[in-house]
Amino acid sequence: MAPKFDPNEVKIICLRAVGGEVGATSSLAPKIGPLGLSPKKIGEDIAKATADWKGLKITVQLTIQNRQATVSVVPSASSLVIKALKEPPRDRKKQKNIKHNGNINFDEIINIARIMRPRSMARELSGTVKEILGTALSVGCTIDGRSPKDIIEMVNNGELEVPDS
Repeated sequence: MAPKFDPNEVKIICLRAVGGEVGATSSLAPKIGPLGLSPKKIGEDIAKATADWKGLKITVQLTIQNRQATVSVVPSASSLVIKALKEPPRDRKKQKNIKHNGNINFDEIINIARIMRPRSMARELSGTVKEILGTALSVGCTIDGRSPKDIIEMVNNGELEVPDS
């Protein structure tokens, strides 16, 4: 039998969910059922908290204390880049393997890098900007009409200035 847990103890559960949709309660139940919470209610809370990330896969952090769950969204670099493209929300069941071929300006890349800075492995903001540019390359979008590879080269050569913080 599983050990009893202290209800005052803070538990943190991270899971991936689709923004704005109530996830399958069957996948939530094994994670939060033993903590004495209702998977259906938590699913609705997650859908409410991720409403502005509609159609995107997003990481959600559940902080559980005293049998109360608070939902916080922990955006990944790819979801921030896709959100910056300002594409209309898509229906995941109908549209598969979508190509994100939009254009983002460099200022938005710097803003995304500032959001991702605490979770980045880079020593400076310019390194985080390069991480985000690599993500933009894998997503398939362009920056100021150029390939992200060209922008990374420009940052490396000092042609493009990245602020210190």
